[in-house]
Amino acid sequence: MPALVITEVSYLLATRIGWQAEVRFLGDLASGNLSIAAVHAGDLLRIAELVARYHDLPLGTVDASVVSAAERLSIDQVATLDHRHFAVVRPAHAQAFQLLP
Repeated sequence: MPALVITEVSYLLATRIGWQAEVRFLGDLASGNLSIAAVHAGDLLRIAELVARYHDLPLGTVDASVVSAAERLSIDQVATLDHRHFAVVRPAHAQAFQLLP
């Protein structure tokens, strides 16, 4: 999970499920049950390219950071509730993402 995603996930959990879910998520991060991928300088350039390319969706920074990290790490599976965006984006390393769930 790119570091930029943590704030968005925390917000969504807190507002849609409750503070307890947010606390569990943060605990999973702290315990190492979830991995945090650092955002590299090259990722920032790729994020900017993706935001520009998919501006009509619009694809924002957080979603573009997921794409960039997946490309860098050669990951083709993305866990997301945002199938609308990720079904359209074509990663550089694969024909398409396999969307979970």
